[in-house]
Amino acid sequence: MFTREDLDALANLKTPSPVLSVYLCTNPAEGPADTHKLHLRSMLEGIDLTEDVRAVEDYFDHQYDWKSFRSAVVFSCQEEDFFQAIPLSLEVTNRTKTGLFPYIVPLTDLLDSHTGNGIVLIDQQRARYFVFHLGNLLAEEVFEGEQIQRQKHGGGSQTVGNWRGDEGSGEQIDTIANRNMRTAADRADDFFSKNDIRRVFLGGTEKNISAFRQLLSRSWQSLIVGTFQVDLNIPDQEIQLLISEMVQEESNKRKEVLLETVITETAKGRHGLLRVDDILGAVREGRVQNLLIGEDYHQHGFQCTSCDYLTAQKLESCPFCGAEFEEIDDLGALAVRKVLTTGGRVEVLSDSKELSERGGMGALLRY
Repeated sequence: MFTREDLDALANLKTPSPVLSVYLCTNPAEGPADTHKLHLRSMLEGIDLTEDVRAVEDYFDHQYDWKSFRSAVVFSCQEEDFFQAIPLSLEVTNRTKTGLFPYIVPLTDLLDSHTGNGIVLIDQQRARYFVFHLGNLLAEEVFEGEQIQRQKHGGGSQTVGNWRGDEGSGEQIDTIANRNMRTAADRADDFFSKNDIRRVFLGGTEKNISAFRQLLSRSWQSLIVGTFQVDLNIPDQEIQLLISEMVQEESNKRKEVLLETVITETAKGRHGLLRVDDILGAVREGRVQNLLIGEDYHQHGFQCTSCDYLTAQKLESCPFCGAEFEEIDDLGALAVRKVLTTGGRVEVLSDSKELSERGGMGALLRY
C-alpha cells in the first residue's frame, strides 16, 4: 500500500543519474493489455535510458497484474539500482518524464484526493462501513441492528417505518430504528477514528441519511462532504467507482475555493502569493502551507548548487550563499518536492484557466 511516508521518501530522493518516471493507464475498458503496451512503447520511444526502458517494459510484460489494476506508476534508475512500481486501482494520464528525481506531481494529487475517505451506507436496521485508499478497499465492517418486524394490518401500504397495525406498533418500530441508528453512529465514530478518516460520505435514503448524520459526533459531521442515495446491497466495486467520482468532484470544488482564497489574500497583501519568484522564496523559507500548481505547468529555471535555492531568473550567484546556479527544466516539480519535505500540501489543478492566467502557480502561506 502506497502511503504519504512513501511519497515523502520519493520527494527526498535525488540521484546523480537520471530517473525515468512513467504513468500508464491500463483500464481494460479502454482496450486489452496489448493495446496499452503499444501505448507504452510509443511513450518510451526516443528516451535515451536503455536499461531503464528495458526495466519498465519487463515489469509490464512479466510482473504487472493486468486484471487487478487500472493503472501503474513506475520509477526507474538502473544506474543507482533503484526501481519502484506502484499499481493503482485509479486511472492516471499517460506520461513519461526524466530527471534527477522522480516526477511525483500527479501521484501527489492522487494521494491527497483518494486517501482517508470513509463511507457509511445506512438504513433503519443495518450499516456498512468502508475505507478506500487510492481506489482499494482498505477496511470494511458491517453492523446488524435489532430486526424490525413490520406486520401490515388493514388497507393500503404506508410509509416504511410507520406501519400502523396494533396500537403502538408504529412507535415501537420508530424506537427500534432510532436505537439501531444510534448504535450505528457510535460504531461509525470508532471505525473512523481507527482508520484516519479525512472525508466522510453517507449513502442511503434521504430520510435515513438525515437522521443518521445528526447522531454522529460533531467532529465527524464536519467532515461530511457528500451524500448519495443507494441501496445497501450495492457491490463493493460499484461503491468504489461511485466514491471515486464523488471524491474527484469534491476535490475540484475545494481547489477552486482555495484558488479564490489565494487570489484574495494576494490582492490584500496578506497570506497569498502568485508571482513565481515570490512563491519560490517562500518555499525556501518553509512558509508555504498550500502550493497550487497547474497539472501541465512547466517552466525552466535555476537552482543553487549549494543551498538548492530556486529562481526563475538567471543570476550570477546565489544571494544567500554565493554559490553558482545550474539550469533546471522544471521549477514546478522541484517546488512540489520542497513543499512536501517541509510539511506543506500540494494541490494540482487541471485545466484551470484562472491559475494559468496568473502564471500557473499560487501559494497560501502559513505566516
